[in-house]
Amino acid sequence: MAKYTQFKLAAVQAEPVYFDREASTEKACSLIREAGAQGATLAAFGESWLPGYPFFVWGSATGSMAAEYLANAVEIPSPTTDRLSEAARQAHMDVVIGVAERDPQTQGTVYCTLLFIGSDGVILGRHRKLKPTHRERTAWGEGDGSSLLVYDRPYARISGLNCWEHNMVLPGYALMAQGTQIHVAAWPGMSTSRHLFLSRAFASQSGAYVIDVGALLSPDRVPDKYKDLAGSYPGESCVIDPRGEIMAGPAQGETILMAECSMERIFSAKSLCDVAGHYSRPDVFQLHVNRSPHRRVVTIQKPEQEPEKFETIPDEPT
Repeated sequence: MAKYTQFKLAAVQAEPVYFDREASTEKACSLIREAGAQGATLAAFGESWLPGYPFFVWGSATGSMAAEYLANAVEIPSPTTDRLSEAARQAHMDVVIGVAERDPQTQGTVYCTLLFIGSDGVILGRHRKLKPTHRERTAWGEGDGSSLLVYDRPYARISGLNCWEHNMVLPGYALMAQGTQIHVAAWPGMSTSRHLFLSRAFASQSGAYVIDVGALLSPDRVPDKYKDLAGSYPGESCVIDPRGEIMAGPAQGETILMAECSMERIFSAKSLCDVAGHYSRPDVFQLHVNRSPHRRVVTIQKPEQEPEKFETIPDEPT
């Protein structure tokens, strides 16, 4: 008889302290420890949860708002990620959390990033959103294919995408081809059915569990200058099984949504439909992925050369 790995998945649905990196980090660490105490193997947070989704871009945003967002963004690595890593280590739990990541080189660009942290407190990697949606392009830069990866963990292979990357189709297939088994679908938490049916479709297509997780937003909980621009985000997080069925949620209010899961369900679903294996047609369709990181400045340095040698030309005979 086969022995199937058992694990517990957690969707952390909570409101960050919007645009306050330090306070949001403190709250995230507390929630990580709480999820760990409940026995979670992996806990996930919503899109750009730390220090919050830039909802102001959908209204009359000002330069001071963009500056504040940039100032509160997270560099990787940094003291902020050190605190998150230590919380994951103390909780003995893997963590996937959306962060607004500041470019450490230029200090002028923010990426919508999913940060993957192992239960030993080591950063596994990050995924930068490939294409910010519509007005999000005024807040975030574009990622590249170097972070389109699946991470092999002791209990399963894990992956993640942000929001409408699930609408792009091809990023998801690149992860399915790497054999993802647990996928984090991170969303802002807006009230829309789109996140649910795209997350359910991903689960069914990949034969993987999906943590469909969003944040919360209350206009009365944001700084005064943002109140007129803030809507209400209800979160509505779910955990979805490998056949696309909702097994926990949708969640209401601040909560940690938990689901007991098994590798048996994953194998059962993939045995019926492995879209990058027996259910593919590579003779008809192939996906090419450029995994080279974007390099905007390439320095070319000449190798050191030996001093030029001149031959002595003999005198002509007289």
